Amino acid sequence: MRVKICGITKLEQGDAIAQMGATALGFICVPSSPRYLSAAGISAIIQRLSHQVDCIGVFANTTVAEICQTVSATKLTGVQLHGNESPEFCQELRQCLPGIEIIKALRVKTNECLTNSEIYADSVDLLLLDAYDPTQLGGTGKTLDWLRLQEYKPCLPWLLAGGLTPDNIMNALSLVKPNGIDLSSGVERSPGDKDLDKVAQLFTKLQQTEQLLLNTSSSL
Repeated sequence: MRVKICGITKLEQGDAIAQMGATALGFICVPSSPRYLSAAGISAIIQRLSHQVDCIGVFANTTVAEICQTVSATKLTGVQLHGNESPEFCQELRQCLPGIEIIKALRVKTNECLTNSEIYADSVDLLLLDAYDPTQLGGTGKTLDWLRLQEYKPCLPWLLAGGLTPDNIMNALSLVKPNGIDLSSGVERSPGDKDLDKVAQLFTKLQQTEQLLLNTSSSL
């Protein structure tokens, strides 16, 4: 399972999180966000990471040119689109950034949002389902309706986001089976300041969940 910890702002925290087992680190490229990091700041962290890990830039409602410029300056391995980007926009970005993973975040407000995810089937590599908030694009701490997601039939691999914490991750994964998870506020002391104890607790809970699933399957 992919584990993405988003909103990294400090090298020592990003490096420690990668060492704990995260498969991806997320960097917020939205200037209005309290977790925002400049291209120079992102590049400084990526260049000094001691562990190989996917590095994802999170953008919202900006231009293809701006995204491409940031990717070039930072050596990001992926781009997450967290705004109102259309499939056509995603396709144009994919053509401009061959070899870069494209993730489309969907802020799920209604069941229609889940049904409409199919329109991105040919233009992105991965979907991310996040909780809807009228004023914030992400990092809200709000959870999705996991029971509703049990009937979600994805057209692409997908990540579960939205209010996940070490305390609720086992419950979430007992109800839904995403290809990965994405956490930000659930492992923070404050926006952009990760709590490494909480991150360690998360990986402990993930190991327990994996063992529980193995025990369950072996008893069937």
